[in-house]
Amino acid sequence: MPFSTTFQANKPARPSSLAVTAAITILITVIMTVLSIFFGGFGSTDAMASEVRGFSLPIIIHLTTAVPALLVGPVVLWRRKGNNLHRWLGRAWIGLMLVTAIASAFIHSPGAGIAGTGYSFIHIFTIWTLTNVPLGVWFARSGRIEAHRSAMAGLYVGLVIAGLATLTPGRLLGNLVFG
Repeated sequence: MPFSTTFQANKPARPSSLAVTAAITILITVIMTVLSIFFGGFGSTDAMASEVRGFSLPIIIHLTTAVPALLVGPVVLWRRKGNNLHRWLGRAWIGLMLVTAIASAFIHSPGAGIAGTGYSFIHIFTIWTLTNVPLGVWFARSGRIEAHRSAMAGLYVGLVIAGLATLTPGRLLGNLVFG
């Protein structure tokens, strides 16, 4: 076998155009969010109503990572599995999910929520995510693919449920979307 054929067979595969597009989209989203934090846009003194003073940094980070996670999730779940694109997009999605969950831990309304803690029932998904992300990764690395698939699908379903719950009237995003 010629050297060049052997050498090329051992070269790592380059990410596909979809992976590059997803990475660029995520990067642009993060840059736009950072710019709007420092140059106005999200921090108006009356973003929704007199009782809400705008978006805090945890909310901005949370929205900036949750929305791309909602978009990238189905691509990772429904495309062919086990190839480099699946791994690249999966890692990006996991990163988005972790940042989304961590940011959500800093979003609360003091004196409100469950037993006056400021946390609502949606924060259950924070614990769900911080538990299932490492578990799902461990399943994949240990070859338990069906368990990995279930954990990742469960994470995405949790993300969708939490996202829909934020659109209820009386919540920040619900008030913003529906007035």
